[in-house]
Amino acid sequence: MERADMSNAGRVLVFTGDGKGKTTAALGMALRAVGHGVKVKIIQFIKSDSSTGEIAAMRLLPGAEIVQTGCGFVPPASSAVFAEHRQAAESGLKVAADTIESGEYSLVVLDEICVAVAKRLLDECSVIEAVRKAGPNTTVALTGRDATAALMDLADTVTEMSDIKHGMKLGWPAQEGVEF
Repeated sequence: MERADMSNAGRVLVFTGDGKGKTTAALGMALRAVGHGVKVKIIQFIKSDSSTGEIAAMRLLPGAEIVQTGCGFVPPASSAVFAEHRQAAESGLKVAADTIESGEYSLVVLDEICVAVAKRLLDECSVIEAVRKAGPNTTVALTGRDATAALMDLADTVTEMSDIKHGMKLGWPAQEGVEF
């Protein structure tokens, strides 16, 4: 796809893999964008803990908005509460689609949406349809483990974080400011 001026052109990026840093990379993009006066919205799928550092930080940044639409760790599909998780994810996708289509935000981060697709909380085609509605000046970043081939095909940039070594496997607990 050729564009006359790609300096402000919208893009689609995917951060996936089994390693640490997918959300962190997207949050770094958001921080950079806000620093340039760009309006940012982050929609967090799966996640429901409002006490994380990213929630606190984003609320302090002008032009940045963050919303959580998840119910926490996803249970097996056979669980009685799986339907609640699916409903929360679908509600989040509606927020995401409306946000993307509005053109109000130049960067939209769909955090953990790849997990929502992989765990069958969201239909892959519906996610692709929502992302494709982005205007020419809207960048969309998708994060989460197990990004599907179709989500990666949709993106112009795909980064896979790989777990080579992780402190948690050595007994380090999740740390404030590092993991959350």
